[in-house]
Amino acid sequence: MLPPTSHRDLKNQLFGQVARIGKVVAHPKRLELIELLSQGEKDVELLARATDISVKLTSAHLKELRIARVVIAQRAGKHQIYRLASESVADLWVTLRVLAEQQLPDLRAALEQLPGSPDDTTALDGPTLWQQAQQGEVALLDVRPTSEFAAAHLPHAYSIPLDELPQRLDELPRTLPVVTYCRGPFCLMAQEGVEILRAAGFAAHRLELGVAEWRAEGLPLSR
Repeated sequence: MLPPTSHRDLKNQLFGQVARIGKVVAHPKRLELIELLSQGEKDVELLARATDISVKLTSAHLKELRIARVVIAQRAGKHQIYRLASESVADLWVTLRVLAEQQLPDLRAALEQLPGSPDDTTALDGPTLWQQAQQGEVALLDVRPTSEFAAAHLPHAYSIPLDELPQRLDELPRTLPVVTYCRGPFCLMAQEGVEILRAAGFAAHRLELGVAEWRAEGLPLSR
């Protein structure tokens, strides 16, 4: 790149560099990949299955994210493992999602079509929920895969993947309300967990926050 010849050239260059990030995340599948990688590192095959696209197309999207230094790749045997370049990328995803929900009626309408009802969501905010979990007044349940739980999870949370939950209900205290969580507001696993728990007689609600949203609120995570 040629050196700038004026202040205007310099400003064009500065804004152009920042715009590279905007361009690279301006695709729904890339945003979904970022959300998934906010939960922990994953290989391309797992990412392809989770986003319901081919490995070839997943690799192409990841390549664009790598060029913009949004994700980092590392080879482990025959597998290419991807992770976010920094927690700031997860923060960017949370900020974009919150802004879109505030500004776009179509997104709010789409969110209303998600399974469940407002009564299924806990009324507790993050700090209050954390305090109650510390004091043993509520049981937090992480229904994500165990690899994501190991990467980062809410403090004091139980880890029971959703597909194992019906067989492992005895591991949860029946004397406490159970609050399930997964990957954030767009994730359906927490709602499915609530339905399983309520059918078994538990007092259960879901938490809309995932680990990225929890950390963005300044709350601690366990790793």
